Amino acid sequence: MKILTIVGARPQFIKACMLSKEFVRDDVVEEIIVHTGQHYDSSMSDIFFEQLQIPKPHYHLAVGSHSHGKQTGKMLIELERIMIKEQPDLVLVYGDTNSTLAGALAAAKLLIPVAHVEAGLRSFNKRMPEEQNRILTDHLSTLLFCPTDAAVEHLKQESITEGVHQTGDIICDTVNFFLPIALEHSSIQKTLELEKDRYFVATIHRAENTKNCQQLMELLNALNSIGEKVLIPIHPRTKKMIATCKMTEEEYPQLHVTEPLNYFDMLALVYNAKGVLTDSGGLQKEAYLLKTPCITLRDETEWTETVTAGWNRVVGRDSTKIMEAAKKLQVPKKHIQLFGDGQTAKRIVEIIHNSFYN
Repeated sequence: MKILTIVGARPQFIKACMLSKEFVRDDVVEEIIVHTGQHYDSSMSDIFFEQLQIPKPHYHLAVGSHSHGKQTGKMLIELERIMIKEQPDLVLVYGDTNSTLAGALAAAKLLIPVAHVEAGLRSFNKRMPEEQNRILTDHLSTLLFCPTDAAVEHLKQESITEGVHQTGDIICDTVNFFLPIALEHSSIQKTLELEKDRYFVATIHRAENTKNCQQLMELLNALNSIGEKVLIPIHPRTKKMIATCKMTEEEYPQLHVTEPLNYFDMLALVYNAKGVLTDSGGLQKEAYLLKTPCITLRDETEWTETVTAGWNRVVGRDSTKIMEAAKKLQVPKKHIQLFGDGQTAKRIVEIIHNSFYN
């Protein structure tokens, strides 16, 4: 059985690694990996393949950064060519990026079954490109692997019930497997002279938070006023905006900006942090798995379970709310298993086998 796996962005590499490990062990599955090149910087791409021991991609499209339409269009053209050549039995996509949608659409047009890992997530904000991508991908998919019961229910509300499976979250597998390795080998905390529980980790990359100088400046001012050191692994989009706005480090003495971090360093830093401030969906979930309180710098979240459990607070972009939430941050007494047992990859492979051979 030939499976064509499509990845293109940092979160997808992290999700794909555990499933690729299972495919390597499988005598029946041949995995063909396609890297679209949506994330092309070495610090956001190559290092993850090396650290997470993901097999080298068979194809690298080197699409790069473009407008949504141009980027997705270039991917569609190349992915269709590869699918016609390889004739896969199944196309596997992850998450909610343009790579996800392009892979699902190219496969569906060629009548190749699509499997969507992390299906059923909804922010209910259709202005988000990620929300558009995940909705369209779910409606094109044959197998939908949902991380939570809520995701299954979202699909049910859209009349998607065939091929839906609650498998747990693949990121739970990744965190469980790599956290001990990260804590043993990462020296980033010592290098940056950060004391455990005396700093925050922040990430800012979404368009609504980086679209203009005023918005970004207010966010950085809020983070700078928390009263603790804030480490910011900088996203290329945010870095470009900071340069455009001519912001300087001297204006924000509490902020420590670094280049994007590898997975081991990021795991270790979040694990030992006092809290996380982020507009990333994936980091909200990782913070929960690492038992680190999170403040979400958006008006909504796909991971509502983390909010209900008391580990995540959604505050939007208001600087006063951000500062208040950070200063009142506490570690909840209870931490329940929201995202599965760390066996999601094995479960997905079993479902694929059953779907194709029964």
